[in-house]
Amino acid sequence: MNNIEVSPIEAVNAAIQNHNPFSKAGIVKEQDIWGKGFPDIPTLNAHASDAIFQAVEKVQTSQSSQEKVTSLVLTAQQGVGKSHILSRIRRRLESNGGALFVYASVNNYTDLNLIKYQFQQTLANSLSHTGSQSVMQWQEIAAAMANEGFKAINSASQNLSPQELIDRFDRVCASWATKNKNFMNTLTKQVLKTKLKADPYIVRAVLWTLSEAETPFAIKWLSGEELDKSKAEELGLPANSGKTNQDREAESLNNVQQILNLVSYYSPVIICFDEIDVNTSCRDDGLTTPQVIADLVKRLYDTLEHSELGQGLVIITVMMPYTWTETVHVMSGGIPDRVSTYTQRKPIDLKYLNGDSLVDLVQLWLQDFYHLRNLNPPHPVYPFEESQLREYGRGKPTVREALTWCAENFKVFMPPMPELPEDPAERFELAFTKELEGDIRDDMEDNSTLAKAIFFGFETLKGQTIDKVTVDDLTADIKPKAKNADWINFKIIGTENGRAINIGVAIIQSSQSELVAGLKRLIDYQTFDLTRGCLVRSQSKIDNIKKNSKAYQLLEQLVSVEKGGEVVYLIEEQIKPLLALCAVCKKCRDYNLTQDQVFDFISQKQLTFENLLLREILSDPSGEMPAVDDEDESLLLEDIFNPPSSDDTDDGDISDLFS
Repeated sequence: MNNIEVSPIEAVNAAIQNHNPFSKAGIVKEQDIWGKGFPDIPTLNAHASDAIFQAVEKVQTSQSSQEKVTSLVLTAQQGVGKSHILSRIRRRLESNGGALFVYASVNNYTDLNLIKYQFQQTLANSLSHTGSQSVMQWQEIAAAMANEGFKAINSASQNLSPQELIDRFDRVCASWATKNKNFMNTLTKQVLKTKLKADPYIVRAVLWTLSEAETPFAIKWLSGEELDKSKAEELGLPANSGKTNQDREAESLNNVQQILNLVSYYSPVIICFDEIDVNTSCRDDGLTTPQVIADLVKRLYDTLEHSELGQGLVIITVMMPYTWTETVHVMSGGIPDRVSTYTQRKPIDLKYLNGDSLVDLVQLWLQDFYHLRNLNPPHPVYPFEESQLREYGRGKPTVREALTWCAENFKVFMPPMPELPEDPAERFELAFTKELEGDIRDDMEDNSTLAKAIFFGFETLKGQTIDKVTVDDLTADIKPKAKNADWINFKIIGTENGRAINIGVAIIQSSQSELVAGLKRLIDYQTFDLTRGCLVRSQSKIDNIKKNSKAYQLLEQLVSVEKGGEVVYLIEEQIKPLLALCAVCKKCRDYNLTQDQVFDFISQKQLTFENLLLREILSDPSGEMPAVDDEDESLLLEDIFNPPSSDDTDDGDISDLFS
């Protein structure tokens, strides 16, 4: 930055005053693991991430079936950065490939008596996230399987990318159906010729993930859940009907083995168990969460050790040091030997920050902050001083402690606030006006911040009726937590024309793959006890959705007559007052106000009652799909100029349809 002109210090200080990039930095959520995450110093605890990738390379290149599965334990005190390491692994895999990633946040497991069934759901959900080829990890595997099937028919067939297969898959299935032929039967048969021990239904279900229309049902089936009989027959899969949770628990370990055997033929797999110390539940037999997870790791290890894991499997378990020494390490039955095999029962300890690494960390966090605002500060860690950071770093803080400290000390000297008016109403006006001047560019991309502001708005409306809807209560505790994984932000509990309603609200400003994950929850009314789902997202982000995409299909389901859900555009002019009011309530002491006074003034001035965003969320859904981008023109032209052959189709020209 020495060769770049420094921005006016008034502009830099104003940005610091308006937004604190460290305010939510200390806690890592599951969405941070899968999403953009947070700035990371690759050199911090590089010994841990390096060991994980070395373990992947070892299982991948090993010629011995007994060395195709290995395990590691990461230990550190709370806040040191255990989840940061897993996020680093995930992002590196998404950028460079090299392995499939499965993340199990044990804190979301609600019933330890169904641990194997819940892990099967975790496996299916994790593989639904985007991989290194910009499609679901399931679809990467399905594409490799399909190309293998084409090769079995015609050795000269060229490999097609996952996206190419997805773009054409439904059209090809429909083309075969017009000739009373079943494309999936033929393709599954070809794949099974080289996968003699694979479960044919699992092979079939994985291949169905290439279908835009059937992907949600295929993944639901792969997670062990029940399908409608008619849908199961359409897909050629068992319906899984009539099974109790105990039945599913009994079958899940075998299902997991079959899935991992199949997918690991094409790619190594990394499984990460995180937050096992956070969940304080016990199983019916008295085993604690760490004991249950350690036992599950042993079962996975023993089940998979002698199976056909082509590219190998690495299991990572993250825990506190005392959990390892006092709980897992002393368990009998060979459990410690299976939980930590790569390092021979020795956990990998994570290190605390020091002066140098703290300076690097702060510089990295502030780099994005200043870049977004087109500002060049006096030096990279402004408003901190390097000497100040190094002094604090000598105490070897955890990452969480350091970021919390940064949040508390991220400030500059500003002129004192003018003397506050004596009238509370005038103080409220002053506060509201001041907070409205804040920069909300960061907030417009922050799902959590937006959700809190909208939630706050509805809190001020409890007991009031808007557009025939009375807001009775709100809850951000969406159950089952494991399935929701924080995608549905909150639920509005109310009455409409005398009928009880539960409106699930999801604010999703992140990527389209994350939009897909959120929409899957938002349309699952039965699981989450909803009567209506509401997606809140910027119009520009909705406009970019392609009509042939998975997100569009799920949006259609949301706004369908059956679901009666809606899409509400996030408009800056409508959300900004809610963000400002939320900030006023949070800082009410700075303005010599009480929270009750803030709520009273909001009510008197009807600031939330008249807010168009809140009203739109409560209003009767239109049932209309939002306008989005048209289909990919190249695909339409291909259909026009290269229609499928009208000749009978047999196995011999299956791959030609994808040419």
